[in-house]
Amino acid sequence: MMPGQIPDPMMTAGSLPSVGPLAGIPSTTLTDQLKLAELYSLGTVLSPLILNRHAKRPFDVIKGESDDDEERKKRRREKNKVAAARCRNRKKERTDLLQQESERLETLNSVLKSQIEDLKSERQQLIVMLNLHRPTCIVRTDSMKSPESEQRSEQSD
Repeated sequence: MMPGQIPDPMMTAGSLPSVGPLAGIPSTTLTDQLKLAELYSLGTVLSPLILNRHAKRPFDVIKGESDDDEERKKRRREKNKVAAARCRNRKKERTDLLQQESERLETLNSVLKSQIEDLKSERQQLIVMLNLHRPTCIVRTDSMKSPESEQRSEQSD
């Protein structure tokens, strides 16, 4: 193989003895990097588990972070669950309060309507009594005091 020529990625680490020392990279790492480069150039989508051994951070660090993320998500879900329960309880209390107020106002309304009917009935009775009394009543104009006649009598005094 000529210097500067890219070796075949399918070659084993043992078949590249002279490349490693020249480049200052162990031949096994170089072979792994070449294989990885070929997979990327083919556009192959690799799962994070396969790529992890070539990543800068070890998998256990990523796993620890994902555990933290899962724990954070779990805490957030729990907080959201508690907040939703509180919201439902407040809404139920408000609904109950509005229902009680509605019942109170309906009762008051029916009492007031009953009073209106009683007053209308009493008014009607008074009108009937007044109409029955009119023919027998002699109205004297001198005994009736109007506001005008009261003012005149006060001025004359």
